[in-house]
Amino acid sequence: MTRAVDLLKNKFGVSQLYKHDVKQNDEIILTIYWHPLTIAERESIQKKSGSEDANNYALQLMIEKALDKDGSKLFQDGDKAALRREIEANVLQEIQLAMIEAGINKEVETVKADLKSK
Repeated sequence: MTRAVDLLKNKFGVSQLYKHDVKQNDEIILTIYWHPLTIAERESIQKKSGSEDANNYALQLMIEKALDKDGSKLFQDGDKAALRREIEANVLQEIQLAMIEAGINKEVETVKADLKSK
């Protein structure tokens, strides 16, 4: 019998990889990858953001989680000031929203059915 934790790890584990293309006039400027956010990461990001402000949290999330196609971090903590001052807010918000909403549309019913069949 498959344990519930193993089933969840297989279906929703951190080995999954999400992707978002940042486009301008239908040209892909940058492709960003990331693994799903865990509770432990969320807590760490909240501490690093240093406040309850949603903008700080979303920016810190992007800095922590954004990867290139090879799995290397795209941003460093030192990039935070430049991202805040020198990049259009709507571009950053598009990336952050994609990261926050990743996985929301997953089929929970499929997992429930798998769990019942074990």
